Amino acid sequence: MIDHLFHLDFDHQRGLQEQLRESLVSTILGGGFPADEPLPSCRKLSQQLSISRNTVALVYESLLDNGYLVSRPRSGYYLHPDYCGADFDDSVLRTTAQRQPDHLEDGERAPNWAARFKMQPSLKHGVLRPSNWPGFTYPFVYGQPIRDLFPLERWREVSRNTLRSERDQGWLRDRFDRDDEMLIEQLRTRVLPKRGIWARPDEILVTLGSQNALYLLATLLMGKGVKVAVENPGFRDALSIFDLQGAHVQLQDIDREGLVVDSRLNDCEYLYVTPGHQVPTGIAMSTERRGQLLKQIREHDQVLIEDDYDAELNLDNHPQPALKASDSQGRVIYLSSLSKAFSPGLRMGYMVADAELIDELRALRRLMYRHPPLNNQRMLAEFLAQGHYDAHLRRFREEHARRRETLSLALREELPGCEHVGSPGASAFWLAAPQGVDTQKLAWAAAQQSVLIESGAQFFFGQHVPVNFMRLGFHAIDSERIRPGIRVLAQVLERM
Repeated sequence: MIDHLFHLDFDHQRGLQEQLRESLVSTILGGGFPADEPLPSCRKLSQQLSISRNTVALVYESLLDNGYLVSRPRSGYYLHPDYCGADFDDSVLRTTAQRQPDHLEDGERAPNWAARFKMQPSLKHGVLRPSNWPGFTYPFVYGQPIRDLFPLERWREVSRNTLRSERDQGWLRDRFDRDDEMLIEQLRTRVLPKRGIWARPDEILVTLGSQNALYLLATLLMGKGVKVAVENPGFRDALSIFDLQGAHVQLQDIDREGLVVDSRLNDCEYLYVTPGHQVPTGIAMSTERRGQLLKQIREHDQVLIEDDYDAELNLDNHPQPALKASDSQGRVIYLSSLSKAFSPGLRMGYMVADAELIDELRALRRLMYRHPPLNNQRMLAEFLAQGHYDAHLRRFREEHARRRETLSLALREELPGCEHVGSPGASAFWLAAPQGVDTQKLAWAAAQQSVLIESGAQFFFGQHVPVNFMRLGFHAIDSERIRPGIRVLAQVLERM
């Protein structure tokens, strides 16, 4: 019995105590221990799992402290009465049965969920990539962090300081709709000025990343009959968010200077753009085009949604300030995040707009999830205030630049027939393969050789989609594998 319950394949990247406790708790809650028999002794279980007796003893003591076990002198550890008995076991079984459609009685049927859906987000796919992409030898995917570069020790230090008992523990309380004041101040004085933006605290809202900001905006401002312009090719998730709200999407072309500004924009209420580095091409909007765009929104009473998604990674020689920096009428809504350079998994972003709009967005956010986790907000604020983020950003940009140069050189030498489109400081490479090359087929063939690329067709909208574009990222792949990966990709392309 014990062999069956505790045959564990330990994960060497996690602590032994953590894994053993997790398994024991799962067995206790699942009713796997008899109520009137002791659990295996420390000695027996340690021999069974080939771990130290101290490890088992510490886990047992922690379960004793948390009320899962009781200790009987000279007898051992037993289940606490709260986890014993038929009532407990039956409730577990009843709950499990309720979740399984196979347990329906004759004549009963589950709800017809498809008929109840008012929308189907599952049909709005994002960037397509296999779920097992980390297992590829050459993953040229975009939007993932550089492995082993996250400043874990500094983050732990900030976490420990934040959790000290003498510190204000305000992050434990429900703030309803308020953000951490320290984080707002750090964003206002340390982050936004780098993009030429000066904002008051009531003009800043913390979000769960830029996509969350887009969803909030679309929910509040868009609906059936509202017309919004979107870049084509562009950020598919933005288009899907607007479309789910019933907005009419105007697809607007991209050229070498960014979004094309013409009469097709005139009857749009909102314009969504990525001017710093356009998604997915990496084109930096020219100074002249920026002026045309700002003039456009003033003359036609429009609102511009500026997604500055990779602001911290702009390696252009003379990067342009944000469009929001030139906004004198409050017509530009600015969104960004710290995800690309810091941690995509942290999901921490921010929005800058007129206070009146921010007030309503804050109220809407409260109805959705109150506010982003305040512990993460305070830790990020401390991380910024202590200078750790700027130090990390310097290291990140250095490695980012090295990898970008490595990939650029490999592409020039191994794939000379593919044209690089976009700014030399962008955080991905947008390539035009020779005419006649279908990069969807190329991506499939390359995947068979453990090379993962992103076909460009998925970034285009409308009927006539070019098939010879592709995007290559360089953060998720180890630096020394970049050139060999491009060489394999070139060989696959040559055989097509």
